[in-house]
Amino acid sequence: MGIQSAKELGAAIRTRRQKLGYTQSQLADASGASLMFVSQLENGKETVQLGKALRVANMVGIDVNLSERGN
Repeated sequence: MGIQSAKELGAAIRTRRQKLGYTQSQLADASGASLMFVSQLENGKETVQLGKALRVANMVGIDVNLSERGN
């Protein structure tokens, strides 16, 4: 799945978190982020910290891969 925006990343993390049965609070505790951060991330806030966002994605089993487009 290609992610094109902060909203899409947030939605993917929310969907996976819910599928795993975690609350936002549980995910925040497990990833070392605040509840507010997880909420903002899931709501697509574009200014969240990338390192924390990647850590949260990793906690729910989402790998972020980069691939080149075009030439």
